[in-house]
Amino acid sequence: MTGAARPVHKQFGSLCVLGAGVLLTCLAHGAEALDDWLDLVRNAPYSESQGVATNLQTIRRWVLFKQSYCSKPDRHLLLDKRWRFLGYLENSDSPQETLTQLNETRRRFAAAGRVDFWAPGASDTTGYPFALACDQPFANMDEAMARLTGSNPDYLVWGTWDGMVVGSQDRPVSLIELFETVVETRRQQGLIHFPVSVIPTFLGKVAIESGGQKNAVSRDNALGILQLLPAVLDECGIPQAYRLHRIAQADCAIRLMEQNHRSLQQPFDAVFGELPIDKRAALYDLLLTQAHQIGVGRTIQLLQDEELGKAAHYFAEHQGRFSAQDILVGIIMHNLGRRDIGLLSLYYVTDARLVQSRLCTTGFKPQSRGCPDSP
Repeated sequence: MTGAARPVHKQFGSLCVLGAGVLLTCLAHGAEALDDWLDLVRNAPYSESQGVATNLQTIRRWVLFKQSYCSKPDRHLLLDKRWRFLGYLENSDSPQETLTQLNETRRRFAAAGRVDFWAPGASDTTGYPFALACDQPFANMDEAMARLTGSNPDYLVWGTWDGMVVGSQDRPVSLIELFETVVETRRQQGLIHFPVSVIPTFLGKVAIESGGQKNAVSRDNALGILQLLPAVLDECGIPQAYRLHRIAQADCAIRLMEQNHRSLQQPFDAVFGELPIDKRAALYDLLLTQAHQIGVGRTIQLLQDEELGKAAHYFAEHQGRFSAQDILVGIIMHNLGRRDIGLLSLYYVTDARLVQSRLCTTGFKPQSRGCPDSP
């Protein structure tokens, strides 16, 4: 459920039914109505971002990997503005009936003091508390992981592109090995200089955007395993017949990342250059990955713009209270609804990092996957 939100409603005292026959006297909060649920998030104190990355990671893990309360797909999770789990709802027989039940549950949560406000959702409207469907039909992580790792022989690949040779007919390789071959080749040629530590998270992006499917096409006409727009493929000089070529896609994507790196490094250092080395490096990797989704221009605005940059400057000044992940999530969260930054942008890097963590369990060498060293 996305789109412009309806006004947030005030709930006054009444008798409410919560669950199976459980009665609760709903207390009046005297809470003021909001014109837009986004104000709940954007106007929240920056200090509330502490620990939000962990909350969001937990929820997204349940959704992507069908765990915990999402072990049954026919449910919706309800979450507060810090992405803490409030409860779940079993889906009704139809989407409209489910929506009606979600809105009633939102109203009851506000009446019971579980949240300060509530906003009804619709098919084109995000409600509050937030609702996430456990059923994500386009996010088959088991299949995506198999394509990335080549655990199914049908997903192994080989080929050539622009002088590069990846695998062979007798020894095909995984998509991960394909990508690493392209990165190493271009690095040896002196064509790329971005930190290689960003690659594992970037590989997670392949799983969440295309599922590693060669012929994937998005609603915006982004193509292939790296979901590259035609304009980007044109800039990379990839002929029409090779636009879905997986080595060509990987080559184009790392060239785009190098361009983003050259544009982002100075603005990033101007704001976060005083962070401890490890935290600075981790945050830069996260922002560089985010730039692939929202564009490097908007990422720079999150650092430099008078309005959008307020969150970044706060976190830079108070960095000791926040992890690198909290800072990235906080920057996006406090700018939701601005410059087309939406909930998908909020989930993007978290989802990619979750896939990266899952890759660490596949048996690949830790040093090449961004995994912690084995004990």
